[in-house]
Amino acid sequence: MRDEIQKKWPGKFRDQERFIFQEIRPGDRIFIGTGCGEPQYLVRSLLNFVNDQPKAFLDAELMNIVTLGVAPYTDEKFRNNFRLNSFFIGDSSRNAINEAAADYTPIFLSNLPDLIRSDRLPLDVALIQTTLPDKDGNMNLGISVDMVRTAVEKASLVIAQPNSYMPCVAGDGWICMDDVDYLVPKDEPLLEYIVDVPGEAARKIGEYVARIVEDGSTIQVGYGSIPNAIVSSLSGKEHLGVHTELLSDGIAELIQKGVVDNTQKSINPGETTATFCMGRSQTYDFLRGNSGVRFRTIDYTNNPLVIAKNRKMIAINSALEVDLTGQATAESLGHNFYSGIGGQADFMRGAALAPGGKTILALPSIAHSPGQNAGNGTGLSCKEVMPAGGDGLKSGEVSRIVPFLREGAGVTLTRGDIHYVVTEYGIAYLHGKSIRERAMDLIAIAHPDFRQWLIEEAKRLHLIYPDQAFIPGKEGEYPENLESWRSTKTGQRVLLRPAKISDEPLLKEFFYALSNESLYQRFISVRKDIPHQVLQKFVAVDYFQKMVLVAVKEEHDKESICGLGQYDINSDMFTAEVALVVRDDCQSRGIGAELLSYLAYLAKKRGLLGFTAEVLAGNDPVFRLFNKMGFAVEKRSESGVYELKAMFR
Repeated sequence: MRDEIQKKWPGKFRDQERFIFQEIRPGDRIFIGTGCGEPQYLVRSLLNFVNDQPKAFLDAELMNIVTLGVAPYTDEKFRNNFRLNSFFIGDSSRNAINEAAADYTPIFLSNLPDLIRSDRLPLDVALIQTTLPDKDGNMNLGISVDMVRTAVEKASLVIAQPNSYMPCVAGDGWICMDDVDYLVPKDEPLLEYIVDVPGEAARKIGEYVARIVEDGSTIQVGYGSIPNAIVSSLSGKEHLGVHTELLSDGIAELIQKGVVDNTQKSINPGETTATFCMGRSQTYDFLRGNSGVRFRTIDYTNNPLVIAKNRKMIAINSALEVDLTGQATAESLGHNFYSGIGGQADFMRGAALAPGGKTILALPSIAHSPGQNAGNGTGLSCKEVMPAGGDGLKSGEVSRIVPFLREGAGVTLTRGDIHYVVTEYGIAYLHGKSIRERAMDLIAIAHPDFRQWLIEEAKRLHLIYPDQAFIPGKEGEYPENLESWRSTKTGQRVLLRPAKISDEPLLKEFFYALSNESLYQRFISVRKDIPHQVLQKFVAVDYFQKMVLVAVKEEHDKESICGLGQYDINSDMFTAEVALVVRDDCQSRGIGAELLSYLAYLAKKRGLLGFTAEVLAGNDPVFRLFNKMGFAVEKRSESGVYELKAMFR
């Protein structure tokens, strides 16, 4: 095939690459293909040429989105020949950029093609990788279309490396022989991006995110161990669609399993839409000639107005840090640049505009020692001033949830961009919430060993109530294992779970939805106000001494409390005082019975023998409930109040 092509287009070939590189001039801007699509042989040949002829050209600017290969052009010996200018910072360029030996250009990736087309960032040379040309001279950009297509259109000199390992992918990646100036054929395996096997924290994060993702949603997911775990957790979903920047191994697996079928996408139905791929060779083989996958240019895939056309669009990304007010950085740690804006802001803002859209920021609660990857290209170098870790932390581990982003940090996502924040400790919903509510929600999903520090800092910074109660240590750690879904006798589906420190707004709504009669029966007083000082007693819980359960209904992604039950261990240490209240519009549905049954189960596990309670005379439903559930009930009347003793049989 090569001989046939060479006969047909003889001017496209040179016997040696050095004759091609001699056309590069001092000061030229040279674009290098993206990520795993990087033309490795061309880059090596260029560097060898400069190494042999160090004065062949000077002050050239190398430009790319991100490189996964080595970046020897940042070496000191090439200082006079090249200077890297990257739109996203990878491991191989991070040190050079932070030492001012290379440049970083922050930009929404959706804006890159227009930046080049408008000549505000003119390109002189493009080094790209393609499939082998067919008999008509057509080639395909394969796994990297993104801004490569635009670079081909605008660069004065285009040098292509046809490679039989490059798969042909449907979409915008087609170019023809007239689009390139020279061909340098070289077969070599493509670069692979292999993520670490997700750990327990990543697995838990994935499970929480899966709760948020509905069947029929269209998803975008970043790259790294956290997004990989998230994708794996979606295997039980149905009719998912994909509109993303990156197509990863995990997305390919969901397609192969039939989880992703794109049947319910609002735009491009039946099609997985992406702009580049970084993964294993098996994924590249899966893409080869796959008509169900189309790679489009990055100004299409990442355009927020295009993204917003997808109904139930869900953008799932990660970050280095998120602060208690709800702003996050995926770019830098203080003054140190780490990654970049990338496509995260494009997708988060597009998803927020979409009908039924959601934005999810998923990150581990803590950062480990330098160099470990956190997902979506965001590892974390940990040099912070914060309290030493507790028993569960290793030296050098720090909280990713912080009071405020550090000075110099780039705000990738503003306080209005994020709907959900997810760690291995749960889900915080921020959208439409006050600063105080956000802070308490985020503290609730921070690592337990940092929660007290965050509470104290939030008080000092006047983000939360100055008297906010908090139970430190194991006694105050939320017992997630006690969450239990129940169906009542009337078929009402409720989640019974312990109350947590972020529940105060929900409990406020609950108590003020009660009738005066229900409030009177619960508190045995005529009080009609439930101030913060009272409410926080229900949410700052020492789970070793008491239990507060809420019965939660979830409708349209909104939680509401329909019932509350609690017990406090009495001084005799063998019984506990119990109290129940059910919202008026939820009464007679079996919710009270479920709460009492679960409280009894938990009390028995603690070794308690029964409950005590104070019940107003005339509150017959409570007496009937205890008798019906098989307690050995004794009661003694005193001034219109019954002292009830209900022992477990």
